[in-house]
Amino acid sequence: MKYILMLLFGSFVSNAQITSEQLNLMPWPQNIKLSEGTFALSKNFKVNITGNPNPRIFLGATNFVRRLDGRTGLFLEQSFLTKVNESPEAELQINCVRNGKIEINEDESYQLIITSNKIIINAANDLGALHGLETLLQLLQNNNTSFYFPVVAISESPRFTWRGLMIDAARHFQPVDVIKRNLDAMASMKMNVFHWHLADDQGWRIQLKNHPKLTELASDGYFYTQEEIKNIVKYADERGILVIPEIDVPGHASALLTAYPEIGSKVGEGKITYEVQRNSGIFNATLDPTNPKTYEIVSSIFDEVCPLFPGSYFHIGGDENNGKEWNANPEIQQFKKENNLANNHDLQTYFNMKLIPMLKKHNKKLMGWEEIMTENMSKDAIIHAWRGTNEGQEAGGALIKAAKSGYNTVLSNGYYIDLMLGLESHYMNDPLPKKIILSPEEKARVLGGEAAMWSELVTPLNIDSRIWPRTAAIAERLWSNAEVNDMNSLRKRLKTISFRLEELGITHIRNKEVILRNISNNQDTRALNDFSNLCEPLKNYKRNGGGKKYRIHSPLTLFADACNSDASEALDFNLAVNAYLADKSKENKLIVINFFKKWIALNSDLIALSSNAPLVQPLLPLSKSLSDVSEQLLLLMDKKQKVNQALLEDLLEKCNTRSPADVELAVYGSLKNLSQ
Repeated sequence: MKYILMLLFGSFVSNAQITSEQLNLMPWPQNIKLSEGTFALSKNFKVNITGNPNPRIFLGATNFVRRLDGRTGLFLEQSFLTKVNESPEAELQINCVRNGKIEINEDESYQLIITSNKIIINAANDLGALHGLETLLQLLQNNNTSFYFPVVAISESPRFTWRGLMIDAARHFQPVDVIKRNLDAMASMKMNVFHWHLADDQGWRIQLKNHPKLTELASDGYFYTQEEIKNIVKYADERGILVIPEIDVPGHASALLTAYPEIGSKVGEGKITYEVQRNSGIFNATLDPTNPKTYEIVSSIFDEVCPLFPGSYFHIGGDENNGKEWNANPEIQQFKKENNLANNHDLQTYFNMKLIPMLKKHNKKLMGWEEIMTENMSKDAIIHAWRGTNEGQEAGGALIKAAKSGYNTVLSNGYYIDLMLGLESHYMNDPLPKKIILSPEEKARVLGGEAAMWSELVTPLNIDSRIWPRTAAIAERLWSNAEVNDMNSLRKRLKTISFRLEELGITHIRNKEVILRNISNNQDTRALNDFSNLCEPLKNYKRNGGGKKYRIHSPLTLFADACNSDASEALDFNLAVNAYLADKSKENKLIVINFFKKWIALNSDLIALSSNAPLVQPLLPLSKSLSDVSEQLLLLMDKKQKVNQALLEDLLEKCNTRSPADVELAVYGSLKNLSQ
């Protein structure tokens, strides 16, 4: 009888009406209509492909079947998809009209229709079909005995054509497996541009057979071979992703000039040399735009790099040239006078314009950071807007200026995920904010946006935790309607999406435990994990401060590297405090008090752990401050005795003092609100 009731309950759940609030789709579709009923999965489920698609759809559909099988454990009978119309009877029919091209402004639309006995994906090409498969996988539901899809109709296309992620492999080299797993994650979030930062002051990361000195002298042995580059470009292509290389010139050139000092701008007696930098920051090393040999070498480099990347774009950097070497070089100053170049901006424009024909012969368009946007710069260039209030600029100002000035443009200001800012700051950062008035032609020039993962403070161990899951929110901002902006919905869906990213090999969850075991000296990590859920890494590059300087070889295996933005327990506490301050009921009060009791005990646990774990010691001052404040606020809320307000304020400020652990307490604001 009990068994029969369980079966009846399972049948009821699977046939119940699914609501949109139960779905964990990301990005959220433009058009979605749920209906009653479900499509039940069985081991006989198969996929069929029709039309005239690119072969990438066969790999994409095969990967879909394997991932679906992994989630359901059904032992699906279908193995590999290799040709058109090989299973006409299949329950999932994918119809691709034509071969999709990996380029900007390609049609990525699709329509997904699920009925009780059939699933259809219609797409203009295989790129849209790949997006449809990702949505279908996210729609998977289950009860206690089975898996199923809801009956639904979805149709959509992206709001912006450029939905990118930049990974800097120059500061800290990121091996092939790091790049590939992030490409898989990008594809799952319907992102389509991978911007690969391959050269900077701290390293040259791409093998050039005609310029072996670059990797011999400026890579420390960490670089991608040309075969690895081709393999990754192919891997990205199979997932519908365009790869854009960046070779940063004329500034950020220490690595390049370590191999070719003769084209640098530095003056001095004797032989001029440069060296690869071990610190982060802005350095003086700059190419000499007055030297014909500069263009010979740069052109030769481009001739070897461009064929490795079949896409239509090449990023030349162009940012943060401080001009100090140019200012100190009399020959360069004389060149400026002779050529009526009023300032260094004009000189850099002169240099940039020389690069355009070098790239054009390889059918590449020049793209650069916003500093390349000057009065005489070609309108064919793409402006990459990155500066904001941290750099003394108006947030996103360069993007609007570029669009109004006739340039195509991409936004990264507000999407710098290495700053460790909270989820909301990225999610609410729209490339086309409502307050900005642009004509339809100007709006069309705003191609989209790019999350930027600079690697000064990341290694293969922790890079995924800095990219994901926040980049999924950026992906939604660039794909979905502007009106999709509910933070509660985002956080709810992101919990599932974050977990599902692990399926693709992303290590943002699992590697946290690796770091905590290192800190705990392989002791029980529960106390460390609990404290990490209250702390966030110092933001806006503040980790390089307070007497501490991170270098390229410095350890990134410490507590700050285990902590993430949007500390989970801090979010829960902040909600509890807001509820209590709005309604000081016994129930709300008890929830807040329980946090304090937990943190007092947590401090004792960390002290005990530190007796055989030196790396726990830097956490103790902050943990003690939190414990002390918790004790005082317990007294205040229970009204057992009068609290010394001056003492409480002093303890609160200790909670807000720079920690030796390079983290900040994410509960500080709510603690202060309670104390007032």
